[in-house]
Amino acid sequence: MNRTVRDERALRAAIRNGQLSRREVLKHAAALGLSAPVIASLLAACGGDEETTPTSDTAGAATATGDTGRATASPTTDTGSEASSGGRGRGQGDLLRMLFWQAPTILNTHLATGDKDNMPARLVTEPLLNINPDGSLGPVLAAEVPSLENGGVAPDGMSVTYKLKQGVVWSDGEPFTARDVRFTWEWVANPDNNSPNQAVYQVIRDVEIVDDYTVTLHFYEPTPGWFNPFVGGFKGGILPEHIMKDYVGERAREAPFNLAPIGTGPYKVVEFRPGDVVLFEINEHFREPDKPYFQRIEWKGGGDPTSAGRAVLQTGEADFAWNLQVDKQVLESLERGGLGSILVTPWASAEQIMVNFADPTVEVNGARSEPSTTHPFFSDPRVRQALALACDRQTISEVLYGETGTPTANVLNAPPRFVSPNTSFRYDLEEAGRLLDEAGWVKNGAYREKDGRRLTVVFSTTVNPVRQREQEILKASWEQLGIQTELKAVESSVFFSTDAGNPDTYSHFYCDLLMYTNGPTSPYPLDYMATFKSDDPDNDLAQKANNWSGRNFHRWVNEEFNQLYQQATTELDPNRQAELFIAMNDLVVNEVVRIPLVHRSGADAVSSRLKGIQPSTFEPTGYDIENWYFEE
Repeated sequence: MNRTVRDERALRAAIRNGQLSRREVLKHAAALGLSAPVIASLLAACGGDEETTPTSDTAGAATATGDTGRATASPTTDTGSEASSGGRGRGQGDLLRMLFWQAPTILNTHLATGDKDNMPARLVTEPLLNINPDGSLGPVLAAEVPSLENGGVAPDGMSVTYKLKQGVVWSDGEPFTARDVRFTWEWVANPDNNSPNQAVYQVIRDVEIVDDYTVTLHFYEPTPGWFNPFVGGFKGGILPEHIMKDYVGERAREAPFNLAPIGTGPYKVVEFRPGDVVLFEINEHFREPDKPYFQRIEWKGGGDPTSAGRAVLQTGEADFAWNLQVDKQVLESLERGGLGSILVTPWASAEQIMVNFADPTVEVNGARSEPSTTHPFFSDPRVRQALALACDRQTISEVLYGETGTPTANVLNAPPRFVSPNTSFRYDLEEAGRLLDEAGWVKNGAYREKDGRRLTVVFSTTVNPVRQREQEILKASWEQLGIQTELKAVESSVFFSTDAGNPDTYSHFYCDLLMYTNGPTSPYPLDYMATFKSDDPDNDLAQKANNWSGRNFHRWVNEEFNQLYQQATTELDPNRQAELFIAMNDLVVNEVVRIPLVHRSGADAVSSRLKGIQPSTFEPTGYDIENWYFEE
């Protein structure tokens, strides 16, 4: 199934769930570049009498403005989630029950390394801007979206000025001001704090406080991705200076805020049991008097995707279940429960196999997979290429994912203008075997050996029925090729943990191969591609010395990639931007740093009475939770 068909199906699912108005449907459909007849059929499915007539010109215009161009031509400005719907009355609903099979372990978005932590944290911690479902930007703590037209974005790309909303207070009653924005930059960019987001903020030379409600970001160089810092729920959250100012360096991970954040969002934490549940209640200081609708939220973690989906769709024990990564037959049977439906949402992420370039068997100063070591056989590109050729993407996609996944050869699958047309994949065990022969790995019985060493890999992922089936499919091919494969499954709360003392986290990477889903969180995906850069090895490469906070957990070092990345940080020409991101993707794919498998869509279970959800490709689930409500 191609991407356009899949995205159209996701849009139809949202219409079926009653989650989009006719005008919102038009905006989404146009941004996807759908034809006028298709848009007309979508609008017909909405019902109602709001007058909106699609034309081919409308679709083209929306696609153009929704894309990310020069630094001086910001993404389309919208009113953001706050104005996307009127409030249904603060506290008119009682309890919203959210079920996530990956349990949160930390609630500081600038120390979190996984979606499971960023999503609940977003209910409390807010950015200056959101990334709307159509890819445009919308104000949250900012009063408006900076642009060339309103003077917020400098024509030379060297600065951007934000006007902040006035009268906003933190959940403890302290005022939110420009000082908090400056402090957030200082805290996140400080390498002593080991924030995984530091590369996003280190492009800023200074945050000038113009007045209490105006800040100007000054960049070191022209910055096309000016909207990466302070924007979006994954990396844009503002920290309260009065709470966090004493927690820097070694004390950063000791901050009470990490487990009990103070924020400006619609909810506040009343109880958090890491690895289990977060209990929220309304932030009485939230700036919109008619929002949020729910008095309380129970954010429950643990279990598995199938039981989570069943709790919403068949037993009614929960109202929302996230990311039902179950095979397509199970997904179809769950939806027949009759209490809700599956919301399929286009994602920017892909299920991928990550390759370790360090040696997970050698210990250096009490740690393994240190960047000073070299992997004993993945250092040979022929072995990595053979492994990729022995991955049956088509079977994995068709049998396990169905309409929620498409085979892919790219690590960067969104936004569309940055998707490489140059890559391809094939399943070819004969060619894979020839490469291993050429590399000197001789078949000796069932397995291959070289210089007395057996070709063996330890392959780790999270505990998940689909992932365990993926592992088995991959293992069967690899062992047919002669690669002995040991499978390992780790609870997601551990796998994605920031616990520096736990050897099973993905950032430790104490094995040969990892598999999980990730992707960009911004329309200008420098944050995502920073995962592969290595020009600041002490901070970039995950290692004991930085508490494994380095984004590059592959420990892959490539100067050509570093040069491409640095050019992309300053390139203002949109055509050249596309060339740079495509070149970065192609280098990662051709060097087999990762093996992309399936470009995934999200599949969430939603109760029939739960309305108001507007999922965004680049935002965490719940970023718009102040607009959710029950339709009784």
